[in-house]
Amino acid sequence: MKLLRIGPKGRERPALLDAQGRPRDLSPLLPDITPATLAPDALAALRAVDPAALPLAAPGRVGVPWRGMGKFVAIGLNYSDHAAEAGLPTPAEPVVFMKTPGCAIGADDPVVLPKGSTKADWEVELGVVVGRRARCVDEADALAHVAGYCVVNDISERAFQLERGGQWDKGKCCDTFGPAGPWLVTADEVPDPQALALWLDVNGQRRQTGHTSRMVFGVARLVSYVSHFMTLEPGDLLTTGTPPGVGMGAKPAPVFLRPGDVMRLGIDGLGEQRQTVHAWDPALIDG
Repeated sequence: MKLLRIGPKGRERPALLDAQGRPRDLSPLLPDITPATLAPDALAALRAVDPAALPLAAPGRVGVPWRGMGKFVAIGLNYSDHAAEAGLPTPAEPVVFMKTPGCAIGADDPVVLPKGSTKADWEVELGVVVGRRARCVDEADALAHVAGYCVVNDISERAFQLERGGQWDKGKCCDTFGPAGPWLVTADEVPDPQALALWLDVNGQRRQTGHTSRMVFGVARLVSYVSHFMTLEPGDLLTTGTPPGVGMGAKPAPVFLRPGDVMRLGIDGLGEQRQTVHAWDPALIDG
């Protein structure tokens, strides 16, 4: 299934895509897509519903595909060729940092540069959405805890991240720096998360081309690894690192985002995003 939420910020309605790619309104069946919706039994019940029996959803803004994200966990340097372009060694263990759930926005929402931004950058990534509590799980069992997958743009302000005294979180958690969606694609439609192509364009120019087979640590390893340091709860999002082609690594000189730039990005079977970059404007953040 492809689950999504449509409507103004804070007033989204749940939906799913039918076989023709049309959104069908799920609100006759459930008030919203929440962590409880992502449990295996709840997803199985939704799969049993005939989409044709549901009304077509009214068109509108597409929000984050689920409500109630408790944690937004991120992995750094998880493609060896990206680590090389950053001038850093391939990590021996996953590099874990946090993004705040409050930075998550809809797939096509405006991206607003924070005050003082000089080196904002893009990062297309595979997002993993937790459906069952994962605490110290074995790698062999890790994917059984995954509800589904989505596209993530791990937008980063490099000056805050790397030049302001340590801690990546400062450059990763700015408002609007976590577009997720447009859909949550349930795990049964993604039999192998290590077999997905991903890409990102800026102003029509291809900047990133990658494949999840080139991850240093695969999805099962990451879910297991992180679950030994924190309990992953239903609705948590784990974003898994980016392939090469970020602005920081551009040759002959870095290229960073400026107001008016347009990012387009996508992953096989998981949909596409499109964001326009804006100068600091709290009204755009609040929607």
